[in-house]
Amino acid sequence: MWDAIVIGSGIGGLAAATALSKRNRRVLVLEQHSVAGGLTQTFRRQDWVFAPGVHYIGGVGPQPGPENQFGRLLAWLSDGALKFEPCANPYDIIQLPGFEFGISHPESAFRDALMARFPRRHSAIRGWFEACEAARRSAFTLFALHSMPAWMAWGVRQLRGRQVEHWTRHTLADELAKIDDPRLRAVLGARWGDYGAPPAQAPFAEHALVTGSYNAGAYYPVGGPGRFAQTLVPAIEAAGGKLRLGCDVKRIVAQDGRVGGVEFELRGERRAEQARQVISAMGVANTVACLAPTDAADWQQTIRGMGAGISYVSLFVGLEGDIATAGASSANHWIFESDDIGKLWHNPADDDAPGIFVSFPSMKDPASHASPTAEVVAVVDAAAFAPWLGLPDDERPEEYLALKAWVEERLLAQFLRHFPALRPMLRFHELSTPLTQARYVRSPGGAMYGIEMTADRLTSPALHVRTPLPGLLLAGQDVTSPGVPGAFMGGLLAAASIEPTLWSSLRE
Repeated sequence: MWDAIVIGSGIGGLAAATALSKRNRRVLVLEQHSVAGGLTQTFRRQDWVFAPGVHYIGGVGPQPGPENQFGRLLAWLSDGALKFEPCANPYDIIQLPGFEFGISHPESAFRDALMARFPRRHSAIRGWFEACEAARRSAFTLFALHSMPAWMAWGVRQLRGRQVEHWTRHTLADELAKIDDPRLRAVLGARWGDYGAPPAQAPFAEHALVTGSYNAGAYYPVGGPGRFAQTLVPAIEAAGGKLRLGCDVKRIVAQDGRVGGVEFELRGERRAEQARQVISAMGVANTVACLAPTDAADWQQTIRGMGAGISYVSLFVGLEGDIATAGASSANHWIFESDDIGKLWHNPADDDAPGIFVSFPSMKDPASHASPTAEVVAVVDAAAFAPWLGLPDDERPEEYLALKAWVEERLLAQFLRHFPALRPMLRFHELSTPLTQARYVRSPGGAMYGIEMTADRLTSPALHVRTPLPGLLLAGQDVTSPGVPGAFMGGLLAAASIEPTLWSSLRE
């Protein structure tokens, strides 16, 4: 019997398993894909290496303080093997028709640049940053509540509950409505794609938390995002644990009212492993799909009532030559075709994307010896791909392939209009769709960040680390925040709930 079984080898699952291994717990990690890492994995096409889920990371700088706690925890788990390279500063560039603004760090530099660019909006800018600070404090309180025992959470809610409720119910659109300059609104709200909810829906606490994570700088893992799994898995194995790939979990087994293990398929054979603690980092929707209907039935019903988040398409572009001379850098570009930054791409076969996110990963990694790359992301309405989302992985009808090819050409043309000097350097391109996301990371509906990002998601007691089924815990972004740091912290919270001595490490 294992001390714990972790389902899913994304950064949340790896964080949970590695932390437990640091306390000499034997952990089995089960991964359905042939490659570990979830959305931190990389893949190769000819001479090009692409990173589908990591474009930049905050909180890993060398400075002391809470802003870089994530980096210190990663260094502890990886024994210092993970290194990060700073991105350009400005690290995010907002582009609107006839307008461009670079977002710099530290936060004071960003604020000063806004003051200089919008000299008549000083009061509104000060109010924005004050609101962000208050909302971030509430977000930290909220995520702490997700891991606390009920009696302790009750006390915290008495002290901070009103503020938390305000900043989670208050949307990004609500806060932006206080600003009467459309360009300033666009700059402040443009990066909602980092957590997957448009302004009218996004809890302001989430926007403040995620965008604020870059206040001490934006970074990229040296050697590429695949280094997360490469450095964390050995620590799991050194403690007697194991990573098994190609394991499709079919059932989380409950006996006598508590978890007893899991059943999975490996190369067509049904197998089982036992443990009295199971940490699910495969997403909460996939978790309840593996339970018997009578196991925590009310909780399962609540989870099934939660919708999937927004979807996206990614265009992976292989280039040849000195792309820096053609406008590429380690900064990200948030490009919008109008001042309306909140539009989804509803008709990808007929219209250009309202906005695209452009990253050049090969410019961010000094250790990379692969050929130059670009990645183009567009948020899309999953309804365009809904007819095929439930099909088996190996079934791709002609109608879907035709739509995919058309969207690929349209998105490529849109990208090259904004970076025309890259056209003669183009050598390769490939599109991923919501079906790709569903296939490789089992994301329901091909969603970008799992379940829908709303105030109800953030405040739901159903998304706490400990579930109503004893021995079953949740890890990853569903219990905290989307993105690598959020999923990582979700994994650590699950591990600490099993091994309380880890709490001291989390506070360092």
